[in-house]
Amino acid sequence: VQLQASGGGLVQAGGSLRLSCAASGRTFSSYAMGWFRQAPGKERDFVAGISWSGALTYYADSVKGRFSISRDNAKNSVYLQMNSLKPEDTAVYYCAARPSLGSPYDKTMYDYWGQGTLVTVSS
Repeated sequence: VQLQASGGGLVQAGGSLRLSCAASGRTFSSYAMGWFRQAPGKERDFVAGISWSGALTYYADSVKGRFSISRDNAKNSVYLQMNSLKPEDTAVYYCAARPSLGSPYDKTMYDYWGQGTLVTVSS
């Protein structure tokens, strides 16, 4: 599976962005997906995850109620809608794919990673 993230940019605090991740390969629908982010000098952290069917979603506490993950298996895509953005959301955001077994929160469970897209939130 090859992943291509897009949709990052510069936004003011309180604004919104929608990230997209396009996947290649016919087996996309068999993978659970996740979004992670990495701020300068920090670890890559879990943001949101979604099961292969889209029935289950998972969020980091820091983004609950503000971010929403979704997927469209017909389009081989996963999305991250980010609302009420804060300066501390500034980071490079990565999409990733993992087999359906394993914890959605654990980045070591993900086999495939996109190249990342930069989100900058100004105060």
